[in-house]
Amino acid sequence: MRVTEERFRKRIGKKARKGFHGWPMATIAFYGPDLSRASKTVISIFRFEGDEDRETRTWLSDDADVRHDPVISREVLEFIERHDAKSVAMTDRIIGCPHQEGIDYEGEWCPDPACEFWHGRDRFTGERVH
Repeated sequence: MRVTEERFRKRIGKKARKGFHGWPMATIAFYGPDLSRASKTVISIFRFEGDEDRETRTWLSDDADVRHDPVISREVLEFIERHDAKSVAMTDRIIGCPHQEGIDYEGEWCPDPACEFWHGRDRFTGERVH
């Protein structure tokens, strides 16, 4: 990876490490079929605490890890800066399968065979719960 491509990821990480510095706030979450590859990232911009009308954007990849894709990293950073987010909160791991309960499936577990890893696991830790 070229240095210029890596700088977008580093800038996002630096913003997240700074902690809360006011509103608007960007949240970044990663999802994937297992703990090894994030196939989806979701960014939400909250203009104020309790914002129900937040702006959300999703990036997907069928083969690459979205956490390491330089094009996605650049677009995420531009999205954060376009909304003048003063704070960034980012998950430090993959927190579940990329499908949304109630939208992509009904029930406790995603039926997609690619997401079988998550059956019986806590989505935040990846540890077995059942």
